[in-house]
Amino acid sequence: MAEVIPAVLPKNYEELKSAIDHVRGVVPVVQLDICDGVFVKNMTWPFYSAGSSGGDFMDNDLDQHFRAILNEQEGLPFWEEVDFELDLMVVDAVENFDIYTKLGARRLVFHIEAVGNIEEFNNFLEGIDTYVRDVVEIGVAIDTTTKIETIFPLVSNVDFVQVMGIEQDGFQGEEFDVRCLDHVRTLKEKYPELVISVDGAVSLETAPDLIAAGATRLVSGSAIFNSGDIIGTVEEFKQI
Repeated sequence: MAEVIPAVLPKNYEELKSAIDHVRGVVPVVQLDICDGVFVKNMTWPFYSAGSSGGDFMDNDLDQHFRAILNEQEGLPFWEEVDFELDLMVVDAVENFDIYTKLGARRLVFHIEAVGNIEEFNNFLEGIDTYVRDVVEIGVAIDTTTKIETIFPLVSNVDFVQVMGIEQDGFQGEEFDVRCLDHVRTLKEKYPELVISVDGAVSLETAPDLIAAGATRLVSGSAIFNSGDIIGTVEEFKQI
């Protein structure tokens, strides 16, 4: 049975809190999509204006709850009941790694198309403090348009790979891209023990094929939150 992870794409803190409230006690982990409006066209919490590149991250227009969390004045919504997986669809995830770890997430996902030079990124992964690696799982996401071989040099330094199931990242309700199945199959064949997550267009219809291909985690947003029966839909996913 694959792990089911609801994905939240919140425009603001209120949307984030409401979504988490609906699934707390139902699943142990929720994915929070963080989009800067630069790496992807969409923009989500904690950003009020597009991007954080070109200057000090903390000088940007950011949500006050985000700043309070970084200052340990509060935590992510319902953090005592839910663990978080941050999908960092941003141009500066490496540069601001220390900031994102302060949010208290259990997992962080970097996008291979956003990290720049692969060798330098691999050096960054190797240099992450042992204490951090003990408490935070590190994953790398890959788009359907990127050759799967690109990720091979990184596998030994990550805890999981996230295969994107859509061509345009940063949005929910997009059409399923069947090329992701080849990505999953290739990874499963080459790295049988690797944890493979799929994010994007994961539905009750596409999930069986993804699991058959080798996916071990299913990240789903609109198929769960727009279903009209969030808890029931999560349970249906769990039964696949």
